[in-house]
Amino acid sequence: MTSASGEPSAWIRRFHAAPSAPTRLVCLPHAGGSASYFFPVATALTPGVEVLAVQYPGRQDRRTETCIDDLHELADHVARELKLWADRPVTLFGHSMGAVLAYEVARRLRGSDVELLGVLASGRGAPSRARVHDVHLMRDDMLLREVRALSGTEDKLFEDDEIVRMVLPALRSDYKAVETYRHDPDDKLSCPVVALLGDDDPRVSEDEARAWEDHTDGEFGMRVFPGGHFYLNDQAAGVLSVVTEHIAKWSAATGRAG
Repeated sequence: MTSASGEPSAWIRRFHAAPSAPTRLVCLPHAGGSASYFFPVATALTPGVEVLAVQYPGRQDRRTETCIDDLHELADHVARELKLWADRPVTLFGHSMGAVLAYEVARRLRGSDVELLGVLASGRGAPSRARVHDVHLMRDDMLLREVRALSGTEDKLFEDDEIVRMVLPALRSDYKAVETYRHDPDDKLSCPVVALLGDDDPRVSEDEARAWEDHTDGEFGMRVFPGGHFYLNDQAAGVLSVVTEHIAKWSAATGRAG
């Protein structure tokens, strides 16, 4: 995939080009996730919004590359790539690990040519309310049990030993990245932030999600959906409605609505 500047990039996937769309939505996957998770989002929002999905190293077509187990380093790479897509305003959407990554990427985009409309943080408590976990230190079988418990991946995938061997390095690396992450409490965003979560998510409470308000000087909102950690799988229509609603609202506020 090439950037808006024409430079090739292994990091960004644009499944459906939307040259007439006034804004872009940049999607950042969960731990162990890949850009293809957001293919349905690109299909649903095109041509009104152009969707970009981030592809982390160590999975799918980047499976031979070394995984990055430091979230700050990962944010450095993603922000650097997004600065090549500065021709249209962007909104960041991250789920679980991707939510924290979106926050760190947003911090790195300040002062750049990228016009950031806002951040949609899904399925993750605020950085200041992070729970202590050590999943990345668990044995393979226990790590896989943790992933199954969150219902993010079909259990049948783990019946294939070859698939398990392929996904384990990325899973462990991503869990280490998010579990060892520490934020700067004195550095807030200025853009709007909206927290989204499932009402039965074992990994984030409404109070922990509401604490995202403390990480921005801009507008804050929160939406709660029925479901667990991967509530968005079953609540896709509602989530997409919230996404488009806020993109339109933030675009209008900056005079960039199409």
